[in-house]
Amino acid sequence: MKRYCGRDFTDQQLEQIRELIAEDPNRTRAELSRLTCQALAWFKADGGLKEMSCRVAMLRMAKDGLITLPSPRRKLAKQKIRLTSQSDPQPVVTQPVHALAPAQLCPVVHREHSRLWNEYIDRYHYLGYKPLPGAQLRYFVTIDQQIVAALGFGAAAWQIAPRDQFIGWCHEQRQRNLPLIVNNARLLILPWVVSKNLASKILAMTARRPPDDWERKYGIRPVLLETFVDTERFTGACYKAANWIHVGKTKGRGKLGPPGKQSVPIKDIWLYPLSRHFRQQLIR
Repeated sequence: MKRYCGRDFTDQQLEQIRELIAEDPNRTRAELSRLTCQALAWFKADGGLKEMSCRVAMLRMAKDGLITLPSPRRKLAKQKIRLTSQSDPQPVVTQPVHALAPAQLCPVVHREHSRLWNEYIDRYHYLGYKPLPGAQLRYFVTIDQQIVAALGFGAAAWQIAPRDQFIGWCHEQRQRNLPLIVNNARLLILPWVVSKNLASKILAMTARRPPDDWERKYGIRPVLLETFVDTERFTGACYKAANWIHVGKTKGRGKLGPPGKQSVPIKDIWLYPLSRHFRQQLIR
């Protein structure tokens, strides 16, 4: 039995994957991941194939010598973000949040808005731009039609001990119900916006619209939000002010990092229940 990306693979299943690879040498890696998902009934909660997880799992199997994948058809160039005047600094905002017009969450749906969101993140977020894998939602936060912040939500981490202990679920329950958790993957207050309490105000807003939008888009209503705060850069005070719950620290493995090895900075783990009965919903 081998374990990859939150799933156990039996020797028989590994042999099935080898047979799929051997059947047709012209199959691409993307095609093989889809066929493997179908053969092993590896689906997301909304019924879609877990292609991204399967692709990562198969790459790790190949690295461990369990399977031999066909050569990639083409090398993917790292996406370059072109900076434009649209993301240039704007007039400084210094008023406290109560003195400003109401903040609005604006979903990123159009291609031009997507490019601008990527540009802001690449230019001003300390992590730079990296595609959010899998299911995701992105937002701008505006005040009087001026963009003041950007938010991104994506898939939850596979396994985080403090979070899992806080929930109290077992491996099978986590595997079944992980899609009910959504990760607040990006929070960027633009550097010229220094409005007291704006960050906590924005976080309070995330408990309202994003769960509805996620359910509308993916057919799943999340019951818990999670996020990870790099304490070498941030205190997490805005999450505390917005009533998020601090449950511990990561081990520095990253969402898909190798076991027992630190690959990213250790971060604080914060959770926000979206349902009064979130535990019952996650352990069923």
